[in-house]
Amino acid sequence: MWDPTSPVTGAAQTGFTGPTYSFVADTAPDSNGKQVAVTALGGTQVGVTTHSGSAPFTGTFTRPKVIKSLGRANPQTGLVGSVPRNTYKLITRKAVLPLLGQPLTTMLVTTTIEVPAGADVADAPNIKAALSFHIGLLTDQSNEVGDSAVSGIM
Repeated sequence: MWDPTSPVTGAAQTGFTGPTYSFVADTAPDSNGKQVAVTALGGTQVGVTTHSGSAPFTGTFTRPKVIKSLGRANPQTGLVGSVPRNTYKLITRKAVLPLLGQPLTTMLVTTTIEVPAGADVADAPNIKAALSFHIGLLTDQSNEVGDSAVSGIM
């Protein structure tokens, strides 16, 4: 169950020292989601703003409205013809300034998790391993991803 505890310690980024983000529960855009809004910052994060109505800084986790299940196997081949996916998403929205003197626009960071129906029961350890690795890569390379998003260089 997605239920983050405030504050969250941010990952390393060039120019940030010990970034933390305190947040409160917020209303998600859809009933199949949970959302938090960043209300306070910790550490050194010069120029960073918290959430406001006109400048969002939120994290939203959504799940499928209806969980799909695995269909029946073909009685002759024993194979399932089509495996549906249950899609989960974590979306961060952050207001950013595209150009001095211009209005803020919202940046989106989205992680999409597509779990094949049935794998939640048949192979939970490998689902968790995939997520552990994915989140570990993001954490390990947070600064490098941030630098690439700013410089355009990989």
